[in-house]
Amino acid sequence: MKYFEKLLVANRGEIAIRIMRACRELDIDTVAIYSDADKNALHVKYADEAFHVGESHPSKSYLNMERILDIAKKSGAEAVHPGYGFLAENYRFAKLCLDENVIFVGPRWKTIKAMGSKIGSKQMMKDHAVPVIPGTEGGIKTIDEAQKIAKEIGYPVIVKASAGGGGIGMQIVHDEKSLGEAIAASQRIAQSAFGDATVFIEKYLIRPRHIEFQVLSDEHGNAVHLYERECSIQRRHQKLVEEAPCSIMTPELRSRMAESALKVVKASGYSNAGTVEFLYSSGNYYFMEMNTRLQVEHTITEFITGVDIVKQQLAVAAGETLPFEQQDLSIRGHAIECRINAEDPTSNFSADPGKIVRYRSPGGPGIRIDSGIHMGYTISPIYDSMIAKLCAWDSTRYDAIKRMRRAIAEYIILGVKTTLPLHYAIMNNQQFVNGNTHTHFLEEERILSTLDRYTRDEEIRMQTLAGSFQQGKKVAAISTAVNLYLQQKKD
Repeated sequence: MKYFEKLLVANRGEIAIRIMRACRELDIDTVAIYSDADKNALHVKYADEAFHVGESHPSKSYLNMERILDIAKKSGAEAVHPGYGFLAENYRFAKLCLDENVIFVGPRWKTIKAMGSKIGSKQMMKDHAVPVIPGTEGGIKTIDEAQKIAKEIGYPVIVKASAGGGGIGMQIVHDEKSLGEAIAASQRIAQSAFGDATVFIEKYLIRPRHIEFQVLSDEHGNAVHLYERECSIQRRHQKLVEEAPCSIMTPELRSRMAESALKVVKASGYSNAGTVEFLYSSGNYYFMEMNTRLQVEHTITEFITGVDIVKQQLAVAAGETLPFEQQDLSIRGHAIECRINAEDPTSNFSADPGKIVRYRSPGGPGIRIDSGIHMGYTISPIYDSMIAKLCAWDSTRYDAIKRMRRAIAEYIILGVKTTLPLHYAIMNNQQFVNGNTHTHFLEEERILSTLDRYTRDEEIRMQTLAGSFQQGKKVAAISTAVNLYLQQKKD
C-alpha cells in the first residue's frame, strides 16, 4: 500500500537508507537532505531527490528545523521521518510539522514532551502502577534534600539529568561526601547539553540488566508489543550489543513486563513505534524511560517477529489500523546486533574518523548489514561514530552467536580503527555465551584490558579469504578482522 506520495527523511547515514528502502518497497518517493560533509554520502545517492540543508555542523544542518520544513514543502513531501537522533525526540520539531501541515512520522508532540522528562514520565508511571526505581520525586532543590533522600534509599545512587539521554550528565555516587560535587557536575553538563539543569537522584543498581520492550500503537486505540530486547552490554551508558529475545526471560516475567510496557503506551496516549526501557535486578524490574522514536536496534526485533517496523510507522502515520493483534505475533529464533563504531576500544573508545581504504561486508544466511559506508568513504569527525550495524539471526541463541562470529571474521574495514575486535572477543566470552550479561559486563570481564592478548590467541583466528584486485593482481588477505586490527596498530 502506498501511504504517501513523497516522504522527506530528516537524517543521514544508515538509518536514512533504511527508511528509504522501506519507502522504495512501498513506491513512496524519497527526499534526502545533506550537509556540506555529506554531499557524496550514500543516502544522498539512494534518494529520489536530495537537497542541501546547510553547513557540516548539525546545528547548521540536521538540526535546522525551519530549513528542513522549507525543503519538505518545496519538494512536495507530505511527511517527514526523523529516524533516530537529531530531531527524532524533539517535540518542537513535531509540533512545527503539525503547524505546517506536514505529517510527522512518530508520536504526537505532546507525548514526546511528556515522555522526554525523566522526572515527569517517572511520576506518570508511578500513578499507573508501573514499577519505578526509588529516588527523588522531582528535581533536586537543595543538597540537604538530596542527602536525605540518598540516605533513605541507600548508597550507591546515581544523579541523572531530567531532560537528558545517552548517559550524558550521569554521575555515580558511592558516599555522602561525593554527593554535592556530583550534583553540581551533573547540573553543569545538563545545562550545557540540554539547556535544562534539572537533575534527580535514583538508587543505583549494581549489576542490572537493561531490557526493553518494542511497542506499536495506532491512532485507533490498538497497541501491541513486539517482545523484548536485551541491551546490557554498554560502554559509557551507550549500547554496544543487543539481542532478542532476552536470554533469561520466562513466560511469567515477559507477561508482567509486557503488561507494564503497554500500560506506558496507554498512560502516555502513545501512537506509532516506541520503546519502553526497564532495568532488571534480583527478580525485580523498574521503568527507566521511554524512547519515543525508532530504535537503532529495531533490526533484531524485525528478525524475530517478521514485522517491518518502519513500514508500520508509515502506516500508522497515514492513519491506518495495525494489521495484527497480540495473538498474531510470536518469536522466531534469536537475533544479535553489534554496533560497529569507528572507535579504538583499547584507547577508551576514542573516535577514529578517516577514509576507508578497504571494505568488504559479510553475507550469507541470517546476516543483515545496515550501513551507509563503502570503500573510499570518509568518516566525518562531526557525527556519531557508529558506521554500521551487523546483525545475525539463527534458530537458537548459540547458533546466532556462532553465526555472528563468522560474520565478524568476514567483515573487513581498513583505514580506521573499529570495534570489530571487541565484538569478536565478546562473542567468544564464556559468560556472554552463558547469557550472564549486565550493564558492567565489559569492566567485570576485563575484556578491554585483555583485548590485545585475546586477539593474539591462535585459537580464535578464523581464516577467511578477503579477495580484491589491485592493478590486475589478486591480493589475498587470509586473516580475520582481528588480525587486520592488529596490523593497523603496527602501521
